[in-house]
Amino acid sequence: MSGTTATAARSPRSMAWARRRHAFGGFCREFSHSRAGMAGLIFLVVVILLALLAPVLAPSWMLDVTKLLDQPRFAPPSFAHPLGTDDQGRELWVRMIWGARVSLLVGFAATAVSMIIGTIVGIAAGHFTGWTGGLLMRIIDFFLVLPSLILAIVLSSVLSRGVWTIVIAIGLTSWAGTARVVRAQTLSVESRDYIERARVLGAGHWHIIVKHLLPAVLPLVLANTTLTVGSAIIAESTLSFLGLGDTTLQSWGSVLKNSMDVSAATAGYWWYILVPGIAIVLVVLAFTLIGRAVETIVNPTLRSR
Repeated sequence: MSGTTATAARSPRSMAWARRRHAFGGFCREFSHSRAGMAGLIFLVVVILLALLAPVLAPSWMLDVTKLLDQPRFAPPSFAHPLGTDDQGRELWVRMIWGARVSLLVGFAATAVSMIIGTIVGIAAGHFTGWTGGLLMRIIDFFLVLPSLILAIVLSSVLSRGVWTIVIAIGLTSWAGTARVVRAQTLSVESRDYIERARVLGAGHWHIIVKHLLPAVLPLVLANTTLTVGSAIIAESTLSFLGLGDTTLQSWGSVLKNSMDVSAATAGYWWYILVPGIAIVLVVLAFTLIGRAVETIVNPTLRSR
């Protein structure tokens, strides 16, 4: 009897949070069974830890060329120089650790901007009918047909150079795909009976969007987010490679640009190109593995494929 009374006394909000905690626990258990997803997650955690510990593992003076006058230039990978040195005698492993901070920051921040814009516009385009939904859909189509990389290059060229300029440029040019996916999911949820009951009971647009539509599309947004981070890191590396990044900061794209400036490919300095290139490939692959695992959990129809 006391257990029944305690259950009845629980508020709807506490019951909702209990369901969410149970759902999150189930998600974590299912994700832990995915070997590819766990491999990607473990590798990504290691990279993030290295980036966070960069000031401890590789003090900033190791990037100061005035203090590296005795360091050999273009030294190949060896026991003394694990990943080799660059044209100014800086250790590549030091530049890679510091560069991970900028590349990951841009990847996460640009993806957050893209996901927020895409989720808001996608839900609005699917929920509102008439000219409002039609106008939002035309805006989404307009950004879908525009080459996002070219638009990001234009924005990075017009705005002042910096990390946040790249974040804004990537975020403002990569949200349309998310918006289209969210709109399709919103239209599917809108056709369900409990949405119609909510309207009949007098629920307004804000209540339906916040209480019903947003929770329904968030799992899809989460799966799409992990896949978009990898694309954002590639975009940041491309912009930095083209010389549109912040030259005062280390990033994997800037390392590639430096290797191009000294003609590392033709001069035989293969480590100068392979180290940042492989790092970008591995991190993007890690995000892809995590995203596919999350997508499989969120969308059970993919498990049989």
